[in-house]
Amino acid sequence: MSHPVAARSVRAVIRGGPALLAVLAMMATGCTPLKEWVHNGFKVGPNFEEPLAAVATDWIDATDPRLIHSSAADSAWWNVFQDLKLNSLIEAAYRQNLDLRTVGTRVLQAQAQRNIEVGNLFPQTQNANADYAHAQIGRNLNLFNNPRAQLPTNLNIWAAGFNASWELDLWGRIRRTIESANADRDSAVEAYHDTLVILTADVATNYVQIRTAQQRIAYASHNVEIQRGSLRLAEARLRDGKATALDAKQARSSLAQTESSIPPLAISLRQANNRLCVLLGLAPQDLTAMLGETPIPATPPEAAVGIPAQLLQRRPDVRRALRDAAAQSARIGVAEADFYPQIGVTGFLGYAASDIRRLFAEKSLTGLILPTFSWKILNYGRVLNNVRNQDARFQEKVFQYQQTVLKAGQEVEDALVAFLQYQLQAQSLEVAVKEAEDSVVLVQAQYQGGLVDFNRVFTAQSQLVTQQDQLAIARGNIASSLIAVYRALGGGWQAVENGRPPAPDRT
Repeated sequence: MSHPVAARSVRAVIRGGPALLAVLAMMATGCTPLKEWVHNGFKVGPNFEEPLAAVATDWIDATDPRLIHSSAADSAWWNVFQDLKLNSLIEAAYRQNLDLRTVGTRVLQAQAQRNIEVGNLFPQTQNANADYAHAQIGRNLNLFNNPRAQLPTNLNIWAAGFNASWELDLWGRIRRTIESANADRDSAVEAYHDTLVILTADVATNYVQIRTAQQRIAYASHNVEIQRGSLRLAEARLRDGKATALDAKQARSSLAQTESSIPPLAISLRQANNRLCVLLGLAPQDLTAMLGETPIPATPPEAAVGIPAQLLQRRPDVRRALRDAAAQSARIGVAEADFYPQIGVTGFLGYAASDIRRLFAEKSLTGLILPTFSWKILNYGRVLNNVRNQDARFQEKVFQYQQTVLKAGQEVEDALVAFLQYQLQAQSLEVAVKEAEDSVVLVQAQYQGGLVDFNRVFTAQSQLVTQQDQLAIARGNIASSLIAVYRALGGGWQAVENGRPPAPDRT
């Protein structure tokens, strides 16, 4: 990766130390920095260029027909589940989530800070003032030993007017600061978008977890009823002398084991419910009445994923990292401006008089213009080391951006392989569950007829419990992994809002 700062010839020159010697040396080397200053729009420091980042040419499972490459879903991806409850939850979270509101206020802060920096293009200080000064001049000053000096020993000065000072932005220090503030503002907007991506995915994920827990509890409760029937049958056969006490004990053991699986599921259900409440900006409460009980959302077998290169534009965290690097690049120019003299002007326009009664008389009109010139000549390497500091921070931001791109690709690939493989697992489990259900019906009939012992019933029912639970988990994993795909792709925020954070609550 080419580095826009390290390549500049000014770096070799200013390494010497004092600013005056550095600038004189630059002038003696063909005025390359001067040409660069003109080329950059009369601003010192580097112009930001987007760093290179490693992006795969295609997904690992690109040949799988379930992946659609035409374009990734930028719209409301949650509509693929065709679940009105989920849609309403996401809309409510957008309106009420407190984390989203918090990040929204940071956008407002960054915008206000940017406007402050823009204001520095105009006179930096502008004050209307009124002053009074009284001076008692000692007679021992040589000034009064001269008999021709007709100066008073007491002096009153009344003044009222307007003063201003203005630093001329010859080297682009102020404009580079505005560039940095603009990039910081853009970074805050992308952070808001990223929070929105995470929020929609978290709402959908917790909703799926609630539906999965409900399905698992339903399966377990249904199996409890089946096993209670088997227990009654074993006890009846024991009373009739057609079975031993072992059958009844096995039946009670199987029933108790299945019943014991329900409380942990109830815990998972309640905890997912509580997480969803927080996402909705609500105090923890039972959402069962609002959500009801429905199956796990049906998941389509396909996913619109586009190509990896689109991640650079789609994912807000990637774009945020890029804007952070741009902001830091501009700060290098702010630091380099200290190598050059600062030129400004201070002025006063108003009225001044020794008697307040004549303060606003025509002859009291007073004006003052004072050009200013300052240059940090003997800076003892502080300016140079500040430039090096800002340069190193810029390189840090570049590496963070490149790492963010790598992690984005990894997250998509992780979600894709889970989405594709959980579908295969669910297909096999559906067959296993169907066969296990038929086996339970057959073995119960055979046990009732005395053709088999209770071990066969115990085994068949245990297998049904396990396989139904695994099927519910697999179906939930399919939905959750598809949500993870769209989260990793950075989609969804475009459909929820138009780039404007909600106004903070000022009540």
